[in-house]
Amino acid sequence: MIRIAVLAAMLASAALSAPAAAQPLRPDQAAFREIFKELVETNTTLSSGSCTLAAERTAARLRAGGLPESQITLFATADKPREGGLVAVYPGTSKTLKPILAIAHIDVVEARRADWERDPFTLIEEGGYFYGRGTLDTKGLAAVYVDTLIRFQQAGYKPKRTVKIALTCGEETNGAFNGVEWLAANQRDLIDAEFAINEGGGGGTDGKGVVDGGKVVEQAMQVGEKTFANYQLETRNPGGHSSVPRPDNAIYQLARALARVEAYEFPLEFSETTRTYFRAAGAARGDAVGKAMVALAANPADRDAEKTVNAEAFLHSNLRTTCVATMLEAGHARNALAQRAQANVNCRIFPGHSIEAIAAELGRVIADPGVAITVLPPKRPSPPPPALDPKVMEPARKLVAKYWPGVPLVPQMANGYTDATFLGAVGIPTYGVPGMWGDPDGNGVHGLNERIEVRSLLTGRDFLYDLIKAYAG
Repeated sequence: MIRIAVLAAMLASAALSAPAAAQPLRPDQAAFREIFKELVETNTTLSSGSCTLAAERTAARLRAGGLPESQITLFATADKPREGGLVAVYPGTSKTLKPILAIAHIDVVEARRADWERDPFTLIEEGGYFYGRGTLDTKGLAAVYVDTLIRFQQAGYKPKRTVKIALTCGEETNGAFNGVEWLAANQRDLIDAEFAINEGGGGGTDGKGVVDGGKVVEQAMQVGEKTFANYQLETRNPGGHSSVPRPDNAIYQLARALARVEAYEFPLEFSETTRTYFRAAGAARGDAVGKAMVALAANPADRDAEKTVNAEAFLHSNLRTTCVATMLEAGHARNALAQRAQANVNCRIFPGHSIEAIAAELGRVIADPGVAITVLPPKRPSPPPPALDPKVMEPARKLVAKYWPGVPLVPQMANGYTDATFLGAVGIPTYGVPGMWGDPDGNGVHGLNERIEVRSLLTGRDFLYDLIKAYAG
């Protein structure tokens, strides 16, 4: 999951006040909590879990909620039987309006019980938070989608647009079977939609936490994301005895190449989304960085503004392609000259550039034909970012104003990537929705003691129900 809170200082005066002590759950909230609990407590790690089991349990919930079998599709491949998923379809009345699709990944990052304070696969409510692997990334979102279809069914709701949900595996593990990629290639009609909603957006707080009355200070819609690619840099030579060093040293040659990569700054760029974000978010901040953001959006050649903005790592990366060394391997013996040295360079590529073009740029920067550059699999698609479409943005903007008065909705490009890349590649523009929020510390996502604020989950549930209904109606 890739939602990072970057505006934690903005809009404090307009933020919501923290509510009083938690109230008992309504019956509908309690039923939703059970869906969420079952998902969190179903281990869906690649090493020892099963997305297929989670999908089967979710399908049972949908059936119990009244959805007919004809509207539920479970899928898995013979070679990856534990990495399956689910698609559910709630039909609309219009014969001309295309469906909307809601996707969420149900696989999670590995979690060792010995490292966690609490069992990562037991839902624990404590101090105003739900703890457990996947609570925020993204089983809360998946539970909301399932709950929404059940609520539609039980209310007899008749939307104009058909609403589809897809719960899939493989987002968290590079190179694993990916359910969205498989559906796009093999079951396109099943998931076809005018647009899709996904993780990647959401809100952030001022970081004070539940006990100290933390407030929501931002809501963002993710509109576009970077492509990621891994490049192997490799140097080779015959090596020899370490007692007679030679000038063609594979390690030093690789080190010089990496130093050039480190020193290189990819050019500053704006897309429609990032320019809008820098204007809106910068104006809302009001501090020196915020003023520089506005100035840079107006004049990308303003070097003083760029220097100020670059001081914040997220903003620096949001303006350009970035490449960074992440792994090193060299040598075969302590008393021998290395015959081979390798490094992995991970790049996050600004929309509009191909993986091959960035490989060529790295070659130009390194300027050493003795350094081989190889694009490593898997190679992700590089779709263009979706448009700032009013039919997507305006319903969300109105609902954000209703739920969080004074907190604007800002579009934001993600520095990371999500499963949206596979939908964008087949022509389904995909947006990361606002609603649920996290804290500036990241809530333990991909790390220890992952958590989501109880208010975030329950308020996000109501917000997303209203948003999906607005899109469908």
